[in-house]
Amino acid sequence: MQFGSYVYLIIFMKRIPFNIPPVAGREFDYLREVFEQREFSGNGPFTGRCQDWLRGRIGASDALLTQSCTAALEMSAILAEVGPGDEVIMPSFTFVSTANAVVLRHGVPVFVDIRPDTLNIDEAKIEEAITPKTKAISVVHYAGVCAEMDAVLAVARRYGLVVIEDAAQALLSTYRGRQAGSLGDLACFSFHETKNAMSGEGGALTVNNPSLSERAYIIWEKGTNRRAFKLGTVDKYTWIDCGSSFLPSELTAAVLLAQLEQVERFNEERLAIWDRYHSGLARLEELGLIQRPSVPVHCTSNGHLYYILVERERIRDRLIEQLQQDDIWAPFHYIPLHSAPAGRRYARTHGSLDVTDDASSRLVRLPLHAGMSLSAADCVIEKVERYLRR
Repeated sequence: MQFGSYVYLIIFMKRIPFNIPPVAGREFDYLREVFEQREFSGNGPFTGRCQDWLRGRIGASDALLTQSCTAALEMSAILAEVGPGDEVIMPSFTFVSTANAVVLRHGVPVFVDIRPDTLNIDEAKIEEAITPKTKAISVVHYAGVCAEMDAVLAVARRYGLVVIEDAAQALLSTYRGRQAGSLGDLACFSFHETKNAMSGEGGALTVNNPSLSERAYIIWEKGTNRRAFKLGTVDKYTWIDCGSSFLPSELTAAVLLAQLEQVERFNEERLAIWDRYHSGLARLEELGLIQRPSVPVHCTSNGHLYYILVERERIRDRLIEQLQQDDIWAPFHYIPLHSAPAGRRYARTHGSLDVTDDASSRLVRLPLHAGMSLSAADCVIEKVERYLRR
């Protein structure tokens, strides 16, 4: 029995939580090495090993660990040279960090609608939202399914825009055989405890446009040319650009390395639950009671999350309440950013966001994590079917 399954059976027999962070098995060994080596601050040996893993596995030109995906998004906004009044096109159906990174540079998030099938940004609506102030396009690979990147990149190249992938949920997902995080100019990953590989908090920035790599390292190390100094290309290091303390500690990197080494196993376990939900809930979709997730044939998912769309918001709220009464924790997801107070203050919308509003009001996320048993998934399916048929 895998360690995660053991934890699940012993601790959570009477309830089904939405998430249990996975344990790979070597975290304590690697943490012990950090203490033995007495190298605790960022950019040490474990940071390097994680970055090598990301470069090799994703195929990015460069990779830099960060304290969070939020930090990686903030670095991306700096690298895209977002400044006062500059606009970045993005979906409203996303976490606040996607927009906050732009607002912190005094830029303007421009929200466009999402597709009704994948809930990713509607690539057909991007071009009409472009103005002379547009600086970048930020796409979100929702639920571990990549956005339609060929179309996004084609528009970006016509207008000379930077493409940023918010790949927080998409580690090892693919689009037309290419890894998420290798598709845009820049990409941001999350290693929060809810993600497929986790370090409690943590993130990474991958750089696919080589012209941005050198500046990325400068921003990453507080705006200094410390890396060039360590490489011997300058005789002293100094402050040369804006930046911040984006590096995580070696303790975080040590935990993350253990997780990255096992993330393919974690993904397989998640996908087994994902498939169980998908087959078990097919009948409800045939009856018109739900809409199941859609994964285009040219994409592969990492099984990050499984959601259903019920008929209306009232049913969504009642379903969540009923599941909680049975100790099954199934939350809704984002409140669209355009409807939030800060969204109305700092951002603008382009066109109708009807799909965003509709989907966000009907969406329920089902429990899913590495180590979850198929019998637990069957229990969730049985309860969902009972409530919705009723």
